[in-house]
Amino acid sequence: MAERVVEVDGVRLCVEAFGDRADPPLLLVMGLGASMLWWEEGFCRMLAEGGRFVIRYDHRDTGRSVTYPPGRPGYTGADLVGDAARVLDAHEIAAAHVVGISAGGALAQSFALDHPARVLSLVLISTSRAVPGGPDLPAPTAEFTRFVASTAEADWSDADSVVDHQVAYARVLAGGRRPFDETAARGLVRGDVERAHDFTAVRNHDTLADGEPMRVPLSSITVPTLVIHGTADPLFPFRHGEALAAEIPRAGLLALEDAGHGIERADWPTVVPAILEHTATRESAG
Repeated sequence: MAERVVEVDGVRLCVEAFGDRADPPLLLVMGLGASMLWWEEGFCRMLAEGGRFVIRYDHRDTGRSVTYPPGRPGYTGADLVGDAARVLDAHEIAAAHVVGISAGGALAQSFALDHPARVLSLVLISTSRAVPGGPDLPAPTAEFTRFVASTAEADWSDADSVVDHQVAYARVLAGGRRPFDETAARGLVRGDVERAHDFTAVRNHDTLADGEPMRVPLSSITVPTLVIHGTADPLFPFRHGEALAAEIPRAGLLALEDAGHGIERADWPTVVPAILEHTATRESAG
């Protein structure tokens, strides 16, 4: 199914679906700073071929969704949580299996807490808990911290400079224990930049207010939950995944040995079957 722009509650969001609408729905929530392209098409098609109706979408200020002036986002993090409901409404789906990665995993947790009737199950990838409390967790690695703090900032007026900077960032996120596929990363970043209405607007994600703070503990999540986490994640070291799985009742934990932050193509043969198995026994409410 070709991508299309839907409008719900006055918010224009670009969405794309894969598979048979009669299959159980699976909503993919990307992390901040990236469009839906980072849920790679091949990954989406593997899930769809496994019998899921897969939906990916661009967050505000990414891709072809609504774009705000750089430095002036007209929304909060809480609004991004609400966008998950808007995407389901646009597809006339009452509830879905929700898969979130990085900050998208935090959005997915918040969505499950705010709208429990709309979530059939959760898959949380390369993320950490979305609510305060719990044990102290390790900070990002020194290499990650050095990169973020470095003065090698992109020239955001120059697309080529942005691509180079974001590829370097992807290299750091990969964790350094496996070969880095620069060609694949450069293709994804270039596609992200060229496809966006205004690729500089994505920086609005760096300054978003959270909105109303969450007051409900993660232990109140009752849907089946699977945590997937790389053991070499430099942003959220593996202990974050362990703590998240321990805090959500009966959550499972799948460790990806030597994987960094995100889903590498090499891990698709492991991750896709795990997601399909996790979502296999839940009835669709769509």
